[in-house]
Amino acid sequence: MGKPDADLIILGAGPAGLTAAQYGARANLHVLVVEELMPGGQALLIDALENYPGNIGSGDIPAKSGFELAQDMHRQAEAFGACFMTETVSSLRKEGDRFTVTLGNGETLNAPAVILATGTKRRPLGIPGEEQFRSKGVSYCATCDGPFFKEKKILVIGGGDAACVEAQYLARLSSQVIIIHRREKFRAQKALAERVFHNPHIEARFNTRLLEIKGEQKVSSVVLERTDTGERYEEATDAVFIFAGAIPQTSLVPDARTDEKGYIVTDQAMASSVPGLFVAGDVRATPFRQVVVAAGEGAVAAHSAAEYIEAY
Repeated sequence: MGKPDADLIILGAGPAGLTAAQYGARANLHVLVVEELMPGGQALLIDALENYPGNIGSGDIPAKSGFELAQDMHRQAEAFGACFMTETVSSLRKEGDRFTVTLGNGETLNAPAVILATGTKRRPLGIPGEEQFRSKGVSYCATCDGPFFKEKKILVIGGGDAACVEAQYLARLSSQVIIIHRREKFRAQKALAERVFHNPHIEARFNTRLLEIKGEQKVSSVVLERTDTGERYEEATDAVFIFAGAIPQTSLVPDARTDEKGYIVTDQAMASSVPGLFVAGDVRATPFRQVVVAAGEGAVAAHSAAEYIEAY
């Protein structure tokens, strides 16, 4: 096999991939990042990234958005010499001591080390009406679609950090936001949950789950069920925003060891069970998924990949 196309190929350009690109390039590696959309990943959907260290606003100026921070990280990685490619990856396989990445256009790339930073995708509920009314009142992104429902009645489904954060954003657009959670209390961080409780534009309903989304051309109502009593009722609404967890994007590496939820297991060096394959960000098995965690993992993964390549 001839000269590799890169020393290090990074799949995914969210905060983990962007940080890995910067650290890899600073280590004098030829780094190539492949991203099917645009750099930033799910951070692009964050309205104000107020809990990222140093990203603090002043006065009436809020903290930078995830989009703005992602742009800065992208420019920084490029400034250090990382190269970026917008393309879908159809397969990843290891042949001997190198990895071969096959792109959607049929082109192949190879490198001795790969960092997988493909993140997660929103988990659908799989209920009647969900797919039918996608983009017709059903959404998985408040910052993307929230402005279409100003002063409309909005249901937010979920009880984790994402649901609470997105409900807060939607409450700036409408005074009729209802957050529905099937359990008796939120799973979100306490500070985020407290903000929901103290927001006069948000009503929190616990022990309630969504069974069906109804309408004709667009969403007009939902069927809800009390999980404690079994009572079912129909309620009018204009939009349903779903934040019911995430699905790790691991299809490219079916042989890598995963945990019971499908996230890839690594050691502290971010090394997976496949030699030369490092993993960082939300696709990795970790107890806490935040932008700052993903960035830290990206830095460690790049450092570990550099050591692996040096011994290659």
